[in-house]
Amino acid sequence: MSHNMEALGMLELSSIGVAYAVRDAMIKAAEVQVLVARTICSGKYMIMVGGPVQAVRFSLEAGKACSDGALIDELLIPAVDKRIFPAIAGSVELEQSDRQALGLLEAFSVTAIVEGADAAVKAANVELFRIHVAMAIGGKGYLLLTGEISQVQAGIAAGAAEIAKRGLLVSKVVIPNPEPELFTDVL
Repeated sequence: MSHNMEALGMLELSSIGVAYAVRDAMIKAAEVQVLVARTICSGKYMIMVGGPVQAVRFSLEAGKACSDGALIDELLIPAVDKRIFPAIAGSVELEQSDRQALGLLEAFSVTAIVEGADAAVKAANVELFRIHVAMAIGGKGYLLLTGEISQVQAGIAAGAAEIAKRGLLVSKVVIPNPEPELFTDVL
């Protein structure tokens, strides 16, 4: 992961074919790193790029310009929290002491869950350990975070509020003193 990953941009498209042209345009438009580019459930395609803010902005604009009516959703987070990237990659390791509470947010779109994750970690002292985007869950996304109960509640509330602005919140859950088994199926 590049150290110059200050911004995150995402496009969610309804056409896989158009998405390939969009991805090409995004890469050609600016110096960005493609973080994720793949098909997701319900026949959609997601492209996530990172880099300097202006480069990500140019990349998104170029992609949108050739999206040919296939654009479903878009997202630009100029000062993205660095904890987002390992959570998407599934590379976060938790300590036993981090597990006082488990928080979960679920959204109807991939872009919404990433935006909610960024809001959650900026609002509270929590450990974001998983962002699951759209594979085998009907195009939805969810996140898992943990920490002290009050911090998890604050993070979940902030993330849920951000997702709710888009009208895409499915659920928000905080589980105090979760059973250890709840962590084993996702780690």
